[in-house]
Amino acid sequence: MKKKVSILGSTGSIGTQTLDVIRNNMDHFDVVGLAVMNNIEALEIQIHEFKPKIVAVFNEEKAAVLRSKVTSSVKVVSSINGLIEVATYDEVELLLNSVVGSIGVLPTLKAIECGIDIALANKETLVVAGKLVMEKAKKNNVKIIPVDSEHSAIFQCLVGEDKKTLSKILLTASGGPFREWQYEQINKATYKEALKHPNWSMGKKISIDSATLMNKGLEAIEAKWLFDIDMERIEVVIHPQSIIHSMVEFNDTSIIAQLGLPDMRIAIQYALTYPNRLQSHIQPLDFSKLSTLTFEQPDIKKFPCLKLCFDSIKIGGTMPCVLNAANEELVNLYLQEKINFYDISSYIQEIMNVHSTFEYNSVEELIEVDNWSRKWIIDNYKR
Repeated sequence: MKKKVSILGSTGSIGTQTLDVIRNNMDHFDVVGLAVMNNIEALEIQIHEFKPKIVAVFNEEKAAVLRSKVTSSVKVVSSINGLIEVATYDEVELLLNSVVGSIGVLPTLKAIECGIDIALANKETLVVAGKLVMEKAKKNNVKIIPVDSEHSAIFQCLVGEDKKTLSKILLTASGGPFREWQYEQINKATYKEALKHPNWSMGKKISIDSATLMNKGLEAIEAKWLFDIDMERIEVVIHPQSIIHSMVEFNDTSIIAQLGLPDMRIAIQYALTYPNRLQSHIQPLDFSKLSTLTFEQPDIKKFPCLKLCFDSIKIGGTMPCVLNAANEELVNLYLQEKINFYDISSYIQEIMNVHSTFEYNSVEELIEVDNWSRKWIIDNYKR
């Protein structure tokens, strides 16, 4: 039996790599649904190749254009309701959510309510609504399988282990393009320089987050919810070679690591096939070609966003939602060259000082906080 899969964000970096994995394993997977934000040209090509039953385009005008171009019987839907329809389509057994930003929260929650397992590449889902997501997953007996290489590594290291013996998680980070730069240099860095990640090919938003180390902070919050562990037991380690994707330490001080070349298709394939493994078309790691593996502590002065993430989850409640929404808006402003690199962390600190956090009980409350945070940033950043 083929596993029936829907993919949110099918034309992005993770989405296209997921389809590459499926393309090499067509006997094992059937693509039921695809969803994108705007890129209907790439989506049309995917429709012809994978023949999904339903596709969503978030932009309603672009969705209308696609309807007029597609000759197959595929159903074309739009807006957030369209994303939800793709995520919860009757036949779907596994939803791979790789959209960027908090827009991924609602489709994930709706799919969980339908009993659909989640392959999660949208870290904002757990950053913003970790408590709700994990409670619903447990209630509906739904698996949350991480797709990020770091969380996949931790997930794999814990297979067959008693989680009560877990001492801490060692979350590795490449350090990004500015690891060896001085503070003054980074302060003047252009977005084009920030996009030049040394090891990974990613979309613009996640590349900027990697440059600020916000991405690693968000991953730490995600790890807290995925593995039910206190933030005090999550340690970020800079590992420039990106060969060790993360590690876990147990109470007897044994450390288990997962290694591989920096290729997201490894983690994607594991998420798609879990609990099984398939033969891979990915190049294996050749230890004879590894000259060295190095490690260092992150520099919080140069990368304050990392500390802000830990601060937000320590405060708890709605504060991670505020941090995430503010960061999304600020990254957009940085990409438009309206603010400088360190304005990202400065404005996040400022909005965290202004926000009065509270314990949320519904996704509607989180949506209100998200909207407030975005408006506050747009109203208050220095033009």
